[in-house]
Amino acid sequence: MAKRGGFPGGAMPGNMNNLMKQAQRMQKQMEEKTKEIEDKEWEASVGGGAVTVKVSGKKEVTEVKLSKEVVDPDDIEMLQDLIVAAVNEALRKMEDESSEVMSQITGGLGGLGGLGGFPF
Repeated sequence: MAKRGGFPGGAMPGNMNNLMKQAQRMQKQMEEKTKEIEDKEWEASVGGGAVTVKVSGKKEVTEVKLSKEVVDPDDIEMLQDLIVAAVNEALRKMEDESSEVMSQITGGLGGLGGLGGFPF
């Protein structure tokens, strides 16, 4: 009579246990790296240094520096464009580094939220 239930050879529970331990280690590493990223700042300058912006890993602008030469009351639009460009560049730098760090941890599995990198 065939055995009902369980796993043939008893191998599956051990493999599942190892998989769970690896997932827990990966989750801990991701939490640690996320905290490191949140505490870090990235800086970008545009317009030959006319506008410099710093952003945090929390995606918050923490500092904006403007050179006196860029403040022209007759050309506010240029200043606005430079600020937008500097913020976007600083955020891109932060996102690139954050993605690279997380990819190293997950081994390129993709978005783990919702099991996006798994084939099931």
